[in-house]
Amino acid sequence: MPEGIWVKLIDTLPSLLWVAFATVVYLSLRGTIVQSLVPRVTALRTLGVEIEIAGRLIDQVAEESDITVTSAARRGVLGRLEHAADTLSGGKILWVDDHPEKNGALIRLFRSMEMRVDTVHSTNEAKLALGHGSYDLIISDIDRHGDPQAGISMLRELESMVIGLPVLIHSVNFNPELGVDHRIFAATTKPVEIVHYVIDLMERARFGAPQV
Repeated sequence: MPEGIWVKLIDTLPSLLWVAFATVVYLSLRGTIVQSLVPRVTALRTLGVEIEIAGRLIDQVAEESDITVTSAARRGVLGRLEHAADTLSGGKILWVDDHPEKNGALIRLFRSMEMRVDTVHSTNEAKLALGHGSYDLIISDIDRHGDPQAGISMLRELESMVIGLPVLIHSVNFNPELGVDHRIFAATTKPVEIVHYVIDLMERARFGAPQV
């Protein structure tokens, strides 16, 4: 073979070796790269589905509660749900209300964010649930079984049991002009505000901020 051809082959050899090396590396790592990317893509798609479901549930909340949720308020709560998805996932709510069906859309909303929501009808049932499981927060009504102060009385029983979980009051009968009990983190008649308060409390629980 002519000497010139040998020289060209020798000059080309390093480039060929690099191409071969890069090919081997790519083929070796391709499976790992794909496996690492797929969960991320799947997670993003799943989150998108969760937020889409949450949007429909927010509309149901408004319809069931016969309230108007403005476009800005809807975008605001969905934006917070999207950013707080990981924070909410795995959270545990104890909901005390003698008519839990009235909170159906809100309960489904929190469950769609992978939260656990246990519903009980009375203070006694709440005490049993608290004795057998752990929770991050309590949501309660006020007027229960004909007692207009049942929710407030429950707070005193929680104190006697040394249960310091934050309590949200969600009740159409709540009147802030009568004062807010010191054991209540927040109280509202608006379902969308409950979503914001739950996110606030879960952020405190996850990131170690002191609870009220």
